[in-house]
Amino acid sequence: MTEKYINPHTDFGFKRLFGSEFNKELLISFLNAMFHGEQNVQDVTYLNSEQLGDRADARRAIFDVYCENDRGEKFIVEMQNVYQEFFKDRTIYYSTFPIREQAQRGGEWDFHLNPVYTIGLLNFNFAEGLQNAKRWHHEVKLIEVDTHEVFYDKLTYIYVEIPKFDKKETELVSMYDKWMYVLKNLSNLMQRPAALQERVFTRLFEQAEIAKFDNQERRLYEDSVNAYRDIVNAIRTAEKKKFAEGRAEGRAEGRAEGIIEVAKSMIKKGMSVELISEVTGLSHDEIQRI
Repeated sequence: MTEKYINPHTDFGFKRLFGSEFNKELLISFLNAMFHGEQNVQDVTYLNSEQLGDRADARRAIFDVYCENDRGEKFIVEMQNVYQEFFKDRTIYYSTFPIREQAQRGGEWDFHLNPVYTIGLLNFNFAEGLQNAKRWHHEVKLIEVDTHEVFYDKLTYIYVEIPKFDKKETELVSMYDKWMYVLKNLSNLMQRPAALQERVFTRLFEQAEIAKFDNQERRLYEDSVNAYRDIVNAIRTAEKKKFAEGRAEGRAEGRAEGIIEVAKSMIKKGMSVELISEVTGLSHDEIQRI
């Protein structure tokens, strides 16, 4: 392997950094940074990340990280590399498990619920319902339509579009900026950036350095990387096929028009600007204009 640090988009990489009791200070730091001081998470308890429905044949929900803080608030944190149909529905479905498990069996339960946060870290641009949003951080709550006031503040969905984060190291200001820079660029770094001098990043880079893995950890990580690459290659193959179809059509009706149609199709599917540019040859500015 040529990388010095792990890829946090892989299953092994994400769970090593955020899903282990040994490194939970990393998760605590990330959550506090993401909520911009609105949360003050002091500690988290990892919960069973595989939840079962009420029936034996119920569909399972498996989360990358499922935890609660010291106030009993629940957090689902998931890294999602590929857009899937009904992805929005899936995040809503996931949020029902930590809601339902709060129901007290027996006694007189008054239906009081602790807040639930479902956080999707997306390695693609989420076009479904967010195509007009220019920011990369999206916070969704139940609101009253006429007043736009929050109707219920205990159920929150946060979608973070990693490809849209484009700040350079010299532009990093907040801790959230720094965490986003790590999530997007960690596997491409050869040394710890000067802007990331906080103690928590000392821990992160120590845990992320591949050379420090034992044989079993290295094997597990290599398997996880191969699975991640299979996903990426499958996407690229599918889009190249789509591009070839569009190019053939373009020769009949005009090559430029065919390429633009392919780009539009990729945008609708939530593909990243980088991938669209690579497949179609269009510049980032041309894609933004489309």
